Amino acid sequence: MDAVIRNATLPDGRTGIDIAITDGRIVAVAPVLPVQAGREIDAGGDLVTPPFVDAHFHMDATLSYGLPRVNASGTLLEGIALWGELKPDLTQQALVERAMQYCDWAVARGLLAIRSHVDICDDRLLAVEALLEVKRRVAPYLDLQLVAFPQDGLLRSATALANLKRAIGQGVDVVGGIPHFERTMADGAESIRILCEFAAEQGLRVDMHCDESDDPLSRHIETLAAETHRLGLHGRVAGSHLTSMHSMDNYYVSKLLPLIAESGVAAIANPLINITLQGRHDTYPKRRGMTRVPELMAAGVEVAFGHDCVLDPWYGMGSGDMLEVAHMGLHVAQMTSQQGMRACFDAVTATPARILGLDGYGLEPGCHADLVLLDAADPVEAIRLRAARRLVMRRGKVVAETPRAVATLDLPGRPAAADFRLGSRPAAMLPGVARPGVARPGVARPQ
Repeated sequence: MDAVIRNATLPDGRTGIDIAITDGRIVAVAPVLPVQAGREIDAGGDLVTPPFVDAHFHMDATLSYGLPRVNASGTLLEGIALWGELKPDLTQQALVERAMQYCDWAVARGLLAIRSHVDICDDRLLAVEALLEVKRRVAPYLDLQLVAFPQDGLLRSATALANLKRAIGQGVDVVGGIPHFERTMADGAESIRILCEFAAEQGLRVDMHCDESDDPLSRHIETLAAETHRLGLHGRVAGSHLTSMHSMDNYYVSKLLPLIAESGVAAIANPLINITLQGRHDTYPKRRGMTRVPELMAAGVEVAFGHDCVLDPWYGMGSGDMLEVAHMGLHVAQMTSQQGMRACFDAVTATPARILGLDGYGLEPGCHADLVLLDAADPVEAIRLRAARRLVMRRGKVVAETPRAVATLDLPGRPAAADFRLGSRPAAMLPGVARPGVARPGVARPQ
């Protein structure tokens, strides 16, 4: 064996598991494997998970915060206007440098697969060329999937359709759209038809910005689901944002949810950005804006969380931490049951991996040896603590390591260290009950 990880806890709850790795793939997963390896890694009972996956991001805009100025209103539309102001001054070198820096952050956070939308409404296709170069450079350690995104509207922009087809021809992977930004509802529906028919002809996946609005009458997800069903695109289409569902009439939604499920359209919510950009025209009460995540899940729809933005015209924060995204999604959707919290962990790991169609993703024999060792007992504790990534592995090679999060204290009459871990299982929360391998509060855990 090239490597073996000992005494791991897996997301499904199995404990004391060893993971053997050879030639960049997992070859065995079982308790106490009788094998020797070039490198042995003691997980110490901590959680080992497949890598984090971001199903929705804008890498062409990342790290451009303040260029050419800051979004004063904090609205979606001002962000789009700012991006339009910035586009003429973009250079391929600057785009590549910012994207490469963000990819470094992502790997350090255990984020090894990203679906990024790239604006194709600039006739130069400068951002497309830049991100295709980034995709080539990061391929050894990060899967970057690109979406041809007509930011200014497929029908509003005279050259958008031709540019989109050019981008696909150059190697962009997925067909994108933004029907709610077209001039009329009818144009929005027409843009969906055109784009879905093109994707069907080319055998491509579809991921559309859809109904990113507080308007309950923005119902393009209905058209997207219907076109998906008509063209047989089941399982290959995602609707991103879907924030208008937050404001829709419940009776209409009771019809809409089964339609989405029947069509096999996935939903991608972006908790950090949806609650930041939506509800800006409200006084009080203010709408959260995020789509109906638990209801979509209950209807059988695949739901993933995306980061969407990091330090760009729409959002002045972020660091590439998908556990922060899951943490916010959990709170906004009020998914505080054990099952709900674990579903939020799945929304930044296994579910987006299925939506992106990632090959060899998982912790079973035959899967790529892409995994993350977290300073946490299980998925719920990982979200609670936004746990340190003790180790990140890509194709069996360690690509990032982070120390455990234990604070050293200097307090009169108190222990010398504070461990923030309690364990997420209910029994571990009882006074005086400590999970094996994790000390009680105020007691240093052996390193």
